Amino acid sequence: MPLIAVAQLCSTHHIKTNLLQCTRLVEAAKARGARCIFLPEASDFIGHDSKAAFSLTDSPECASFRQSMRQLAQRCKIDINVGLHERHIDTQGIATNKLSNVLTWFFGDGQEPIDYRKLHLFDVDVPGGPVVKESAWTQPGQAPIPPIDTSIGRVGLAICFDLRFPELAAHLRAQGAQILVYPSAFAVKTGQAHWEVLLRARAIDTGCFVIAAAQCGAHNEKRRSFGHAMVVDPWGEVIARREGDLADEEGLLFAEIDLDRVEQVRRALPLAHRTDIQWTR
Repeated sequence: MPLIAVAQLCSTHHIKTNLLQCTRLVEAAKARGARCIFLPEASDFIGHDSKAAFSLTDSPECASFRQSMRQLAQRCKIDINVGLHERHIDTQGIATNKLSNVLTWFFGDGQEPIDYRKLHLFDVDVPGGPVVKESAWTQPGQAPIPPIDTSIGRVGLAICFDLRFPELAAHLRAQGAQILVYPSAFAVKTGQAHWEVLLRARAIDTGCFVIAAAQCGAHNEKRRSFGHAMVVDPWGEVIARREGDLADEEGLLFAEIDLDRVEQVRRALPLAHRTDIQWTR
């Protein structure tokens, strides 16, 4: 069974420092024999505000981060799934005043990387919690992408707030996904209430493994992430997690992906979806 590594990271506005930490995590995963490593949303940076995010995205260091991840995957011969930023480009090929929240799969064998752009943006006003309007500076993606064939199985890509939309998970499952990924930077308030429940629900909904890398700790004086990275099996059981003193610390967890378990659960609990009914309009 293939071994995977799932990371917790506390990204800041220092892209070079973030790159060094990501490199250490990738090399540690490779040393343990992992085939893939999953890094969280916004691994390249988390800025102080939207103005800083634009400046960082347009910096040479941000472009270098992406290129370095691709080279690292090939050097270590390990697949890397990592959350990045890029300037949104419109249909005319012109850079806009928005960013894209991107999840990229870099292949250890040198195949062309595959990018997914976050569909559902984090616009919330939680009493006693965060007030965020991600759509003010981020352009949502236009559509899901098909699950990708990897060395650990067929993987459906999603990002953070996408976790709250079961129709995306169902769509990816219908297209053949065996594994769903939700790299995240969950707020502490919503993480305490919903993180594990949502991850387990998506696994149960689809009969897929669910892999959730996580940002953790204090990124700056205004922002803190929940951590608690985890892996959930198709039955909804948490098979690996960062917990206790490790829940809020950078590091790795490891899990084996047994695709026979996917088929076993789906045979035992078949879901006969009523595809003849249009549920959403």
